[in-house]
Amino acid sequence: MRTFRDDNERSQREYIRHPIDIPIHIQSQSPLGALGVRMNNVSIGGLAFRTQHYIEPGHMIKITIDAVRPIFQVKAAVQWCHQVDQEFEIGVQFSDLEDAFQMRMVEQVCHIEHYRQQVWREEKRHLSGEAAAAEWIEKYAHQFPKLDLPP
Repeated sequence: MRTFRDDNERSQREYIRHPIDIPIHIQSQSPLGALGVRMNNVSIGGLAFRTQHYIEPGHMIKITIDAVRPIFQVKAAVQWCHQVDQEFEIGVQFSDLEDAFQMRMVEQVCHIEHYRQQVWREEKRHLSGEAAAAEWIEKYAHQFPKLDLPP
């Protein structure tokens, strides 16, 4: 199995990060339990989010994204935790390539759903999921960042 584990050959900034604003739930076996947070960026290797709580690097967490069907769940390792203002920005790393590919699909589905809602707000036009996907692909897929695979 191909992994993304940091073996001192890759830095935490090697993969291009793509901004995204998706609600996620993280679950930890620490006293934190479950938290609802918002993902702020994603890359082929992992994702980042902000929370009010410090999470120790090396700690394993479960990430759930229930804005998509089927619900997406993945385990990830906390790679870094930096204080930013009154919060902590946390970067996690996926354990394998399959999780990374699935996350990219989740990201695209979330963009399409955002587009569907935007069309309703701005044009009062109702789109089915399929129609929204077709329009989004035609208008924006060429702008969607390509997947940066590790060597």
